[in-house]
Amino acid sequence: MMIHVALPKGRLGEKVYELFEQAGYGCPSIREKNRKLIFENPEAGISFFWVKPTDVAIYVERGAADVGVAGKDILNEYEPDVYELMDLQLGKCRMCVCGKADFTPDASRPLKVATKFPRTAKAYYSGRSRDIDIINLHGSIELAPLLGLSDVIVDIVETGKTLAENGLVPLAEVYSISARLISNKASLKFKYQAIECLRSSLERCVENVRPAGGQEAGLSSAGPVKGEV
Repeated sequence: MMIHVALPKGRLGEKVYELFEQAGYGCPSIREKNRKLIFENPEAGISFFWVKPTDVAIYVERGAADVGVAGKDILNEYEPDVYELMDLQLGKCRMCVCGKADFTPDASRPLKVATKFPRTAKAYYSGRSRDIDIINLHGSIELAPLLGLSDVIVDIVETGKTLAENGLVPLAEVYSISARLISNKASLKFKYQAIECLRSSLERCVENVRPAGGQEAGLSSAGPVKGEV
C-alpha cells in the first residue's frame, strides 16, 4: 500500500525528508537532478511531492496526499480539517507580538496590528479583550511599525536577527511553532496500519535525535519577550 506524502519546499522540507529517510522511508530519485514532480519508492511503499509550505495542509485535507508536514503556524491560522499525528521537533520558532523596545500601548484606542496571520492575531487579542485594527500584509512586515503603519506586528520569530537589525524586539509570545505530521482523515481510516507504522518509525527517530533541552540551535537567540502586549 502506497502512502503519498506532501513535503514543504525549502530548508525545512529537506530536514523533514532526511527524517523520513532515517526512518526507512527514503526515495533515492528525490536526490537526483531532474524535473520530476512525484518521487516513488514502491519497495518502501512511499511517494513524495514538494509543494509550498502553505499548501501542504490543502493537499492533505483534500486527499491528494495521505500525510504531510506543516508548521503549527499554518495549522493554527487556517484550521484545516486534518488529523495532527505528531510533533516532528523540527523548524522550531515562535509566533510573537513584536515592536519597538520602548513601545507603550495606548488603551484608549484600538491597537494597530500588522500581520500575515490575521486569525492568530484576532484570537490572541480576543483572549485579552483588546480591540485591534488588523492590517494584512504579505511581506517585509517589520517595516510597518518603523513607518508608523502599525503599533506592533504579529509574526514568526526564528533567530530574532532581522528584528534586532531594525530596532524591534519580541514583546510577547503567542505560541511556539514546530513541524507537525498531519494526515487526511479518510486515509488514516483506510491506511491506518501503514500510516501508523510510518508515524512510529518517525517517532523513534525523533526521540533518538532530539537535542538537549528540546530546542534547535538558533531558537534561543530570539531573546526573551518583555511580557503581554
